[in-house]
Amino acid sequence: MQVNLLYRPSQALAQCWLQNGESVVAESGAMVGMSTNVQMQTQSGGLMKGLKRLFGGESFFRNTFTAQGGQGEVLFATPLCGDMAVLEAGHKQWCIQNSAYVASSPSVDVKTKTGGFKGMFSGAGLFLLETSGMGQVVIGTFGALEQVQVDGSMVIDTGHLAAWESTLQYKVGKSGSGWIASFLSGEGLVCHFEGQGTVYLQSRNAAEYGSTIGALLPPRQQ
Repeated sequence: MQVNLLYRPSQALAQCWLQNGESVVAESGAMVGMSTNVQMQTQSGGLMKGLKRLFGGESFFRNTFTAQGGQGEVLFATPLCGDMAVLEAGHKQWCIQNSAYVASSPSVDVKTKTGGFKGMFSGAGLFLLETSGMGQVVIGTFGALEQVQVDGSMVIDTGHLAAWESTLQYKVGKSGSGWIASFLSGEGLVCHFEGQGTVYLQSRNAAEYGSTIGALLPPRQQ
């Protein structure tokens, strides 16, 4: 699979070229368009796996696109405006914030990982996504995408996390000296990363954006 990222950085679109018989797996609703020789199949991967995806903030189903009779093209995008990146899984594996996942090679197993209360309070839902296997993973962010190298420790706002190397250790905590200070600061919860590895950040926080826009809308008429 060859992935070209077009219209970066604010209106990114992933163009995936598939050889005859080659496939790509994508989040439901991510497809923008495809050539006529590409066949799509929808599957949940089993009831329990589908339910874990659903509670993790993903859709219940994922779609598999396969080129037949020659080279095929599939276009993917995210619901919100922003950038995209292609991660290589294999030597490195990744934890992905559920809304950042777009598509991946079939050889990459993208599992829903139970994060317990740590995952729930991290702003990524009760579940995170974690990769295994080898291949490519396409992620999409809201706003600009920044690649940060952690060498020791770093503190990152949970709403701006997109993906990070699975070797990094993290814990969720308050941004200020106490819970009241954290609440008044408007920063909320942060992730404390430890170790060495890469973190991908998004410059915009979808939840904060939604709250801001919602406050400007006129009240609904009953």
